[in-house]
Amino acid sequence: MGSHQRFTPETSLRALASGKASVLETLTQMEVDALERSNLDAETYLLIRLAALVATDAAPVSYLAHLDVDGDAAISTEKVLWTLVAITPVVGSARVLCAASRMDQAGLLSTGNDETLTEGG
Repeated sequence: MGSHQRFTPETSLRALASGKASVLETLTQMEVDALERSNLDAETYLLIRLAALVATDAAPVSYLAHLDVDGDAAISTEKVLWTLVAITPVVGSARVLCAASRMDQAGLLSTGNDETLTEGG
């Protein structure tokens, strides 16, 4: 066997599910300049994305892929909480509780005194 990995639909889906697929590169290209095109400030943009992730019952890997937390636009934990409070009447408390759990599973919730949503805690 050579060093080339053979991609089957199963291996591609597993890679996508783990956030390691080259398919993510295609998804990333779709998002190039999306913030600028939205005419929103970075924080508002990320909070709207958070609301959409909650509304669509996104998996933990989606929170990692769609919330650009390693840039300068970190979201404060307080703003995340108030965004979840604001959308609860629309999406429901079960979905919001699930989202909080999934953000934690994704490692986006700080475990220290840091007051921002951060990758890796």
